[in-house]
Amino acid sequence: MAKIYDLAVKTRTYKDAQGNDKAVWKTVGSILETKSGGKVILLDRTFNPAGCPAEDGRDTVMISMFEPKERGQDAHSEAKANAYQKPDAGLAEDIPF
Repeated sequence: MAKIYDLAVKTRTYKDAQGNDKAVWKTVGSILETKSGGKVILLDRTFNPAGCPAEDGRDTVMISMFEPKERGQDAHSEAKANAYQKPDAGLAEDIPF
């Protein structure tokens, strides 16, 4: 079986140092193509869609498909790299003590 897509959900958004909106993505599975040409979804068994942010009162979860990239460099690696970035550093200036 060959992986043809990574499956990911947007877990949150934040603003980078330049004020641009960025997204944080979590990979929740993949789509594989079998030898016979069929497609199979492998879903992370610990993924709970109830934990995904709801948008516009919807009761559905959008799962995006990304073409797999070279190992260690997936389609949403920039967002993943920034996922552990400190929150807006400007917040510290608003604290009065």
